Amino acid sequence: MNASTLRRTAERAREAARVLSTVTGAARTAALEAVATALLANEPGLLAANQRDLDEAVAKGMEPAMLDRLALSPTRIAAMAAAVREVAAQSDPVGEVAESSLRPNGLRVSRVRMPLGVIAVIYEARPNVTSDAAALAIRSGNAILLKGGSEAKHANLAIGEVVSEALAAAGLPADAVQVLAPSDRTELVELLQFDDLIDLVIPRGGEGLIRFVAEHSRIPVIKHYKGVCHLFLDASAPLEMAVAIALNGKTSRPSVCNATETLLVHAAAAERLLPTLASALAAQGVTLHCCERSLPLVTGLANALPATEADWAAEYLSLDLAVRIVDDLDGALAHIARWGSDHTEAIVTSDQTAADRFKGEVRSSCVMVNASTRFNDGGELGLGAEIGISTTRLHAYGPMGARELTTLRFVVEGEGQIR
Repeated sequence: MNASTLRRTAERAREAARVLSTVTGAARTAALEAVATALLANEPGLLAANQRDLDEAVAKGMEPAMLDRLALSPTRIAAMAAAVREVAAQSDPVGEVAESSLRPNGLRVSRVRMPLGVIAVIYEARPNVTSDAAALAIRSGNAILLKGGSEAKHANLAIGEVVSEALAAAGLPADAVQVLAPSDRTELVELLQFDDLIDLVIPRGGEGLIRFVAEHSRIPVIKHYKGVCHLFLDASAPLEMAVAIALNGKTSRPSVCNATETLLVHAAAAERLLPTLASALAAQGVTLHCCERSLPLVTGLANALPATEADWAAEYLSLDLAVRIVDDLDGALAHIARWGSDHTEAIVTSDQTAADRFKGEVRSSCVMVNASTRFNDGGELGLGAEIGISTTRLHAYGPMGARELTTLRFVVEGEGQIR
């Protein structure tokens, strides 16, 4: 796509955003219901498009973890449609009055939610991102440009076509959701210069992609950065709970950003917890990258390796887990502060004082007490879906739903007052 064509695409999105911001919430709800129905009705075509992506990925030698992120199935398409319907059922954020007050001079001052305008999402793999992001944009009255990676190009384009046709059938502008074909970085840089047409960029993918977008964009960027998620087993952690939470965090879906990547164990509980936990993890195929204090406690396990400093910063996205014994809660907090990525941290404890300190001192976007890191997800936290998990504190932090795609403006109503 040449520069003029790309700019015209963004201009059409801008025009669509203006229309979307004026239609009723009920109209956007009906459009979302139409999108969900269309996704289910077009399942055979979506699976066929996805199979083309999978065949090409296998031919290129893509790793199993990435193939899992890429793959669609009837179950996953049903989940995509369900997520769209859950977003449709949410209250409409556009026009919501967040606060209102009456000034001494009689002016009524309100803060009212409005759409951001046009959002561009740059992402890799996971074609369900296409429908999730589209649904959240429609719910919040925004137009969206979706630029997925080449590994999912067939599925993304097919999903985008289904969504656009459903919008048009529901009486909303088809250009409100546009999927851009994969291209080289030159076209991406061109897109990132359209600060007069695009209001926000959200990159989702590997560290290299996110850094590239942040370095080249003239548009504000919210980073969906890597998930180096920690689980800390406190001195009072119950063994059964610790094993269940660690197994779920690491093995339920290791290729996603909210999977547990580092296990921290309080020194006072290490001998009690670590041998049983390590055996349970090893039975699920997990390779343990152990510090020098933890390695002697897992002797006899073939998949226990000495850790290096690189392991503390690793987002494995695989059945690998860094393991470190720390002296106490202070040691765990210091490790997370040094190596964390502001994504998700969890503590297992029976000590409320320790739990309160952990909640108060960890600064990540989501803090779990006696729960798996895997719950840092828009659907699990009641958002229906997410457009990303922001690890940037401005203007949103954590999973971003429809409300996070709006902003607050002042609306002032008077009766002729002058200053």
